[in-house]
Amino acid sequence: MKLLQFYEKQDEKRKPRIGVLGEGNIVRPLRTDGTMRPFIARLSEVELSELELATWVEEAEGWPLEEVVLLSPLTDPEKIICIGLNYHDHVIESGMKVPSVPVLFPKYSNCIAAHEQSIAIPAEVTQCDYEVELAVVIGKEAKRVSREEAMDYVFGYTVLNDVSARDIQLNEPQWTRGKTIDGFAPIGPWIVTADELPHPGSLAIKLRLNGKLMQNSNTKELIFDIPYLISFLSNTMTLKPGDVISTGTPPGVGMGQKPQVWLKPGDVVEAEIEGIGVLRNTFVAEALN
Repeated sequence: MKLLQFYEKQDEKRKPRIGVLGEGNIVRPLRTDGTMRPFIARLSEVELSELELATWVEEAEGWPLEEVVLLSPLTDPEKIICIGLNYHDHVIESGMKVPSVPVLFPKYSNCIAAHEQSIAIPAEVTQCDYEVELAVVIGKEAKRVSREEAMDYVFGYTVLNDVSARDIQLNEPQWTRGKTIDGFAPIGPWIVTADELPHPGSLAIKLRLNGKLMQNSNTKELIFDIPYLISFLSNTMTLKPGDVISTGTPPGVGMGQKPQVWLKPGDVVEAEIEGIGVLRNTFVAEALN
């Protein structure tokens, strides 16, 4: 299933709803209130394969995908945990050492942006970079789980663009400020449930900048794979339904280009992962009062 958050373009109140993308790219709303996070928690009480989705779908309504506005499929996760330096070639292009344990940093809800949402580059940022990443959505509470059982805690997968202000990130002792600027974590366009992606460790992953292919790899190149990351993280923190683990970016980031390539107003970035889809955003100059 492809689950999404949206509002219908003709809805003046812009009430967020949860829906499923069906055949013919028809968005069907589900009979549920609230955001995706509590919905995922609710689903954690049942086996998704046993869920009769038809009982949740509102029979009388449905819109073509082009008639709705997509929100990020997760607008209020408790945690967004990002993994740095998790592809060998990206470590090399970054001029750093291969880590012996995962490199972690957070993003917060202020960073979240949706598919097709414009992202503002702050006036003081001169080195704005892109990073396509496979994001894992946790489906049920996980504490001290083993590698062998880790995948049982995955609800689904989505695309995250770990937008980074390199001139801030790499000139401060911690990466956090350069990674947590408003809008610097577009997520989407939807969540693909785990049953539809049984082999997340072997997915093509790529990013295009203004139509030019910049990143092109496969998740099989991850240094620390998904089961390891879930087990590693759950040993020290309780993972909750709706939490996001963004698994790192492959080589080809702007910082690694020769000459370096930085995002500028008007640039269109398309982050794509096999079996999920394309997350597209346009970058704009920050509007100053």
